[in-house]
Parts: sequence; structure tokens; C-alpha cells
Amino acid sequence: MNPDFLALGLLWYVVFLLSTTCHEAAHAVVAKWGGDLTAFRGGQVTLNPIPHIRREPFGMVIFPLITYAVGGWMMGWASAPYDPNWCRQYPKRAAKMALAGPAANFALAIFAGVAIQIGLHIHFLVAPDAVGFASVVDGAMPGAAEGVAKFLSLLFSLNILLGTFNLIPLPPLDGFNAIPLFLSEKGGRRYLGWADSVRAYSLIGLILSWQIFGKLFQPIFDLALQTIYR
Repeated sequence: MNPDFLALGLLWYVVFLLSTTCHEAAHAVVAKWGGDLTAFRGGQVTLNPIPHIRREPFGMVIFPLITYAVGGWMMGWASAPYDPNWCRQYPKRAAKMALAGPAANFALAIFAGVAIQIGLHIHFLVAPDAVGFASVVDGAMPGAAEGVAKFLSLLFSLNILLGTFNLIPLPPLDGFNAIPLFLSEKGGRRYLGWADSVRAYSLIGLILSWQIFGKLFQPIFDLALQTIYR
């Protein structure tokens, strides 16, 4: 394989690992704050990726490497355990737990955007000739600046993608599990009872979500880019 392709793949994987670990750790810590210690006891309240990899080795190691080798981009998944009985007892707390993951992704995207702005301001980074998913910004000079530019570009883009995709209100995504936040406690319990009955169709939900997301992402990504290049 091309050494540049391998080097970019390593950077992709670092960003992917950071993003998914923060996503799942956010779920776990908000669940802990809400009274569900399942993920805490499972070791998921941590930014150490190892416990998350142990829980989902295929989604966090094998599948991302396959997608990169085949398509030049990297996707995968992770998960944090939770107590379904706790969810049914406290539907609004469970909804906050669901939203915590996408919130962590958007926080990382904001961090990357601010870092890009600072880099542009001090002329360590420059605007690229053509903005893309992995080239939101370029290094002002070869070497370290180029590596930082690629890292921040991927961190910015991937976390906008993860945060937006996970908010789609279809099973098994976080947006589907966050709906009780907008209902009464009684309504939230009824909703979760119904949600449990449709989780068997999660694969269909994922396929539909990806079709919807294909139309949503570019306008959202363009809007995010406007915050950097006003």
C-alpha cells in the first residue's frame, strides 16, 4: 500500500477512536449521574479506549479498518451498557443519556473548529484550494503543520457526521432514544414500551437513516464550514 495512504489511515483511526470513545464515555457518565451504574461498573466511564474496544472489537477495530482499506474512509460503532429497567423508570434521564453521545461529538467538532480558527489566525494553517471532508484546512508549511491540519480536518468533519447521524430519530440511534425528553414521565414510559417492540427493526432503521442522512449532511456540513470561513 501507498505509505501516504497508510499514514492517513493511522490518523483516521486516531480520530475515529477518540470520537467514538468520547461518545460512549459521555453516555456512560450521564447514566451514572442519573443513577444507572451499569456502564460505570463495566468500565465505560473513561476516555481510555481499551474498555470500549473490548466491548465492541469488531465495530471499533475490524470494521473501521475494512472501510478504510476498501473505501478510503473510516466508520464503525461502539456501545455502552445500560439498565433497561432504569430507562423505563426514569425516561427523561435515559433521554439525557442518549443525547450525551452526540453532544460529545459536537463538542469535539467545536474544539476542532476553534483550533482551526486559531491556526488560521497565527498563519500556522491556511485555507485549502478546495475544502473537503478530510481537507477543511491545510498546513502553512510541510511537516507538522500538515499533520495538524489533517487531524483537525478529520476531527471537525467526522464529529459533525457522528453527531448529526446519531440524532436521527429512528432506531437504534440516539435521536430515537431521546424522544422521551419531550414527553411527560408517563408518556415517556409508554414510548419506551413501544420502542422496545420496534428495536427488532433496527437494521431497517439504520438503512432508512443512512438514506435520510445522505440528504442532510452536506447542507449541515456547509453551514459548519461557514463558521470557519465566514
